[in-house]
Amino acid sequence: MLGKLTTWLRISGYDTVYVGDLNIMNRRKEDTFLVTSFKDRILLTRDRELYERCISSNREVIFINSNTIAEQIKELSEKGFEFRIVMDRCSVCNNLLRRPSEEEILDVLRKEGLPEDFKTRYEFWYCENCVKLYWMGSHWRNMVKFLKNIEER
Repeated sequence: MLGKLTTWLRISGYDTVYVGDLNIMNRRKEDTFLVTSFKDRILLTRDRELYERCISSNREVIFINSNTIAEQIKELSEKGFEFRIVMDRCSVCNNLLRRPSEEEILDVLRKEGLPEDFKTRYEFWYCENCVKLYWMGSHWRNMVKFLKNIEER
């Protein structure tokens, strides 16, 4: 599965559907659904059989050879995908992010057990669907370093 790659694509601003989020239990139905749905999207897969079905159906598809997330990002970068950290989409549900209200920030900070003065230290983005708050903290800096290391390979 390509769950980690999905997260990185969303972090990079790509509108991304992940098959693991679709709850399709039958493999054959899943493949048929993927081949026929989301025609305006590029299908990424590590499944050779699904890849071949897409090719024979004239479906735009990219076969991902790599097993590790760093190599998968490198592979897609070489195909023209740009990986950078933008705050457009929720990394969990793909919903568009927006600037939160003061009350929404405080509500999430309280639920997470973070001090209220935390809100003065960062810029925030908010997912209405997940009720998730994003900010440029240490996790953000680590992601930037990770992408930079991939670029330098």
